Amino acid sequence: MRHRIGFYGAGNMAQAIIAGLVASNIYKKEEIFVYNHRYEPTLQEVEKKYGIQAIIDEKELFEQTDMVILAVKPAILLQILPRIKAYLQEEHLLVSIAAGISIQQIAELTGPHKIIRAMPNTPAMVNEAMTSISPNEVVSDKQIQTVVDIFNKFGKAKVVSEEVIDAVVGVSGSAPAYVYLFIEALADGAVAEGLSRGDAYEFASQAVLGAAKMVAETGKHPAELKDMVTSPKGTTIAAVQSLEESNFRASVMKAVQAAANKNREMSKED
Repeated sequence: MRHRIGFYGAGNMAQAIIAGLVASNIYKKEEIFVYNHRYEPTLQEVEKKYGIQAIIDEKELFEQTDMVILAVKPAILLQILPRIKAYLQEEHLLVSIAAGISIQQIAELTGPHKIIRAMPNTPAMVNEAMTSISPNEVVSDKQIQTVVDIFNKFGKAKVVSEEVIDAVVGVSGSAPAYVYLFIEALADGAVAEGLSRGDAYEFASQAVLGAAKMVAETGKHPAELKDMVTSPKGTTIAAVQSLEESNFRASVMKAVQAAANKNREMSKED
């Protein structure tokens, strides 16, 4: 029996996942349901764009599906969980993508259901997400693999313990923002040296994209790849020295830890 999947929320991240599902044909369009509290314009646009099943009654979403991806902001999630508890059946699998909301918090508001906490990042919108998958003990291996397969369709997904989710947020969930700052700074430096703004962003973004791909695909340590670029008395080692003098690596480490600490604090809030 083929399962049906539902989305509670129709925002950017939900649409990125839906786009991956539709493109991969894991689910047929008539097996994908999405609920949003307003039909116009968001839900109407999603229905038209992807050809999936739009629902304006939240109860019906749970009646029609056995897996529901909770794609709403953390504050909204805490508000809706007590209400949707009445709709949940034993077969339901809940997949939350809300930052800072633990599996325990979800279970306390919904009961002892199958729950997966997923942490994708915004590059999902260009099919380059990195997603952590953290299940509770009642989710089966088959269900875990199904969820991994879904998130793999718009990037990469990896199963990790919820114990390290704060680190994941710091190094992946929030990291695109750090990279955007880095690209902007690279471009600003190039503009200061006479390059046009448009060319500066193109050169900077492609350099970051290519460097990331080198790390992902060569299997070489980042330090080894760095050494391949740094010739004796050359331009790159001069730049690296300048970054080290500015505590570049220490600053990035502190940023990752700051994001992790904030996520830890959010998980402790009622």
